[in-house]
Formats: sequence, C-alpha cells, structure tokens
Amino acid sequence: MTEPSSPTRLVVIGGGPGGYPAAFFGAERGMDVTLIDTDAYPGGVCLHRGCIPSKALLHAAHLIDHARDAAEWGVRFGPPTIDLDKLREHKNRVVSKLVRGLGSLAKQRDVRYVQGYARFKDAHNVQVELAEGGEDTIEFDYAIVATGSRPVTVPPLDIESDRVLDSTSALELREIPDRLLVVGGGYIGLELGSVYSSLGSAVTVVEMTSSILPGVDRDLADPLHRRLKSQFEAILLDTRVLEVDEDGQGLRVKLSGTPSAATERHFSHMLVSVGRKPNTESVGLESTAVELDQRGFVVVDEQRRTGEPSIFAVGDVAGEPMLAHKATHEARVAVDAIAGDPAAWDPAAVPAVVFTDPEIAWAGLTEAEALTQGIDHRVARFPWAASGRAATLGRSDGLTKLVVEERTGRILGVGIVGPGAGELIAEGVLAIEMGALATDLKLAIHAHPTLSETLMEAAETMFGTSPHYIDRKRSR
Repeated sequence: MTEPSSPTRLVVIGGGPGGYPAAFFGAERGMDVTLIDTDAYPGGVCLHRGCIPSKALLHAAHLIDHARDAAEWGVRFGPPTIDLDKLREHKNRVVSKLVRGLGSLAKQRDVRYVQGYARFKDAHNVQVELAEGGEDTIEFDYAIVATGSRPVTVPPLDIESDRVLDSTSALELREIPDRLLVVGGGYIGLELGSVYSSLGSAVTVVEMTSSILPGVDRDLADPLHRRLKSQFEAILLDTRVLEVDEDGQGLRVKLSGTPSAATERHFSHMLVSVGRKPNTESVGLESTAVELDQRGFVVVDEQRRTGEPSIFAVGDVAGEPMLAHKATHEARVAVDAIAGDPAAWDPAAVPAVVFTDPEIAWAGLTEAEALTQGIDHRVARFPWAASGRAATLGRSDGLTKLVVEERTGRILGVGIVGPGAGELIAEGVLAIEMGALATDLKLAIHAHPTLSETLMEAAETMFGTSPHYIDRKRSR
C-alpha cells in the first residue's frame, strides 16, 4: 500500500486582501500553508492602513455633513465638537478587532503565520528575515506573491517634513490641519480631503488633468464635483505643483496652470495622493524567472502564473485595477490553478467605489470606454431628482445609468452616483456577469420606495416606460 503524498507546500508572501485569502483558500484545499508578512497580524495595507481605517473616518465625516444638511429640514444641531483622541481610538479599535479576528482564523485553519521580510533565493526557496530576529529559509512547491503597493512619491513633492502626508500618515490623524493642500484629485485624495474638510480643515485640491477622478464618466463625477466645490476652499484643475518649501509657519507652494492657480499659496499641511506603485523590489524576484512590465507590475497569465511556473502573483503587484476585492478574486483563481482545477481570471465586471459623499460606483464598461472602443451601444439614465426615496433623503443630486449593447439589449456597464452607490452597484455586477438584458432589469420588481428602484427605472427609461421620468434625449 503506497503512502499518501505529502500536501502541497504553499508560501504566500504578503498578508493583505490578496495574500490572506490565498492562504486560507489553500489551507481549505488541504495545502500546507505558510503566510509571511511584516505586520504582527494579517490584513495588509487595506486593513491596517487603508480601506478600513479610512472608511471609519469617512463615516464620522458623513455624520457631520448629514447633521449640517439636516438644518434645511428644520432639524438643527450645534457645531460639532471633535475629540480627536477618541476618534483616533475608535478607528484603531475597528482595525484591531478585525486584524485579531484574521489572526484567529489563520490559527483555526492551521496556517503558519510568519512575521518578517521574505525574499526569494530561487524558484523553490524563500529566505525570511524574522521580525523577532534571525533568519529562516522556507522551501515551497508553489508561492503566491501578494506584496501590494505603496504611495508614489515624485519631486518636488518628496520633501522631508511632518507637514507632508501620504495616504498612510494622513490616517494617523495626528492633528487637524488649518489649511490642507491635497495633491491629486483621485479617489484617495478626495476621500481623505473629505474627512479633513468635515473635521474643520480648509481644503484645496490640485489636479493636473481637466477633471477630478480622471477616467470616471463625467455625468457621474460632476455631482460630486459640485458638492465638494461647496465644501472645499478650492478645486484647481489643470494645475501642477512646481515647488514646495517649508517655513516656520507651514508650506509655501508654487502652482502653475490656469490663471487663477498660477500663484504662490501657503498651507499648513500637504497630502500627496498621486498614485501607487507595486511592491516588486526587494522581494528577490530577480533570482527567479518572474518578469516585470515597464511599470513594475508582475507579468502573469490568466491563472495569475508568472514566468516562473512555481510562482503566482495576485493583487496590486499583478496590475490594475488596484482594488482589494480584485485581489481576493485573483487569490481564488491562483489557488484553484495550483490545485489543478480549471481556473482563469476572466471577470465581466470588477466594481469600483469612491466612498465620498455622494459615493460613486461603476462596474463593467463605462460610457467613455464604449465610445473609445467603438461599441454600438445605448445609454439609459435615471436622475435621482425623479426618485421618491432620494427626495425623502434630501439627496436628489444622484444618477443611475446603464450602458446597453444596441443589438442584443445586454447590460454592458452600470454607473451610479449618490448615497449608498457602493451598495447598489452589486446588482449591476450581478446583472453584467449573468448576461442580463435591460428588459430583465426592467421587469424585476424592486421594493418601493428605495434607491435600488433607480436601476429598474434606468432600464425603463430606455424603453420610454418609466412612470416617473421621460428621457427627452434617449441616446445612443
């Protein structure tokens, strides 16, 4: 009688939303799993210093904004008193609870967790500089690289000063800046700018392109722009930072761009949020056959396998979009491939959410992409000004839109701007993945009065059957 073969030895480098699910999936498949990360507990940047702490602070910011908005309905609250220490403790408590929960789940799944810095020696060995001191070499059959990404630093913004923040240090909430310059009008800059604006900072956003949230359809970004314009001190588009100098009172910043921005301004702090780059250096990939593209991302195939057959890569290091849920799905694909099951990264829709107020969410094909790719399509829009539920919330500034294939009526993309858009987009993702038609969405009964109705009514506008809105510009 032959002895059963030993379980596959899987090493996962990086404990974020790509790494720890990969480790857990592997353990559930009977693999002998070692998970390596520099933090004491799994979770990665997303949980420790990104997605979760930022959303805890954004929730507090939204409460402040909603209390202010309620004055229009005759409900008045006094000026908010910000206990920064207590708010920071709340944010830290949320993170601590979740990371300790992941640590417990790792133990329950018999995942060996190693805190330290891992570096490939070759295609089947990693050397780990242990946080507790010393080194260890771990042999593996397969490895998954999930080392994530970090904020980009570019001159002239890369100066040594406590007044210059990035997306990590901004979440530490050391103080509330008097005047905050946010460099970069992407989702990170706008989310954190919203937090500090609600807490009392005078916020100015500088964006080098002609609109905030480059790449997002304008009819989705415009309602957010209008609201932020009333809350922020300024939003300067087509503008660059030329020079930053620190003086005794703060930061002197020289700008170039539109005539209104071509001047020197003074800020107490600056938040730099101009993008992120993959953590592919210092991992020892040069000791393997793993290849990188021109931007530093690991080159992978549809199974997330690299040029080295024993090494896979998932998450931010494996390319755009840099989203936590994309990393988790890639982790499942990689583990299934390692287990020998049919698996491929081939989603029809990866949702994206900007957690500002209003939120913006989209999935599948955007209108701009459909136009660029020459896809014959129609666009159906339902403005929330025609939504009864939006009216009760005092938020009629939203919009739900569908991008529909002309020939078949198949839903190719969904975009939503408004409160709760991040929750509503899930129906759009399912519709796209299931190959639903606009008629399917039109005929699916939605509860009234809800914001989810706007998806149904957007589909109805395409056929001219919405009871609450007539689209005079039913468009291609």
